Amino acid sequence: MILVLIGLYVGFEILTFPFLSIARLPTENPTETALMRQRIEEAHDQGKTLKIDYRWTSLSHVPRHVRMAVLVSEDGTFYSHAGIDWYEVWESAATNWEKGRIVRGGSTITQQLAKNLYLSTFRDPIRKLKELIITWMLETTLSKKRILEIYLNIIEWGHGVFGIEAAAQRYFHKPASQLTMEEGARLAAVIPSPLRHRPTENTSFLEKKKKVILHRMSTR
Repeated sequence: MILVLIGLYVGFEILTFPFLSIARLPTENPTETALMRQRIEEAHDQGKTLKIDYRWTSLSHVPRHVRMAVLVSEDGTFYSHAGIDWYEVWESAATNWEKGRIVRGGSTITQQLAKNLYLSTFRDPIRKLKELIITWMLETTLSKKRILEIYLNIIEWGHGVFGIEAAAQRYFHKPASQLTMEEGARLAAVIPSPLRHRPTENTSFLEKKKKVILHRMSTR
């Protein structure tokens, strides 16, 4: 009986995988994400209405220095791994075990894309397993260029702010194509915690993170 229940559960989980959605991603841009829906629901639970600012722009309209800032900040081996950076996974696991809590993430850009598009911010073993499978599906379906393009367009950059174009307009009052190197570094610096930090703030945290990103860019 237990095995039957486990089989039914696994079968249900498989049926919920976004096979058709991923198959369309090479040519179709996503209109919304799981994280957008989650934030709207969270606001609703608080009796608020969240307006989503989401504007698509092609990767060719994002300056190379902005793309580089995001890559060196979030996933330095993006072009060499197959979706998962196992070295970073083990390093993160060791650090978190030592600290007794999650203080370091090991997610690649493709993993972040999987989570933002189809899952949630909640952490549990089943969700992590689904993230890894969806990551593999994305890597086998999309080119690296397309993965980066979608990622830059759908990640969260503040309350209701999603994607590089919306972030550029919100914080720097210009299109993404006109972002400077420093502005790109500031945007990259807040990706891990976009609801706690704004790219325009003048704090020691942001200044330190920005300098680290700019230094990494100068050595690439």
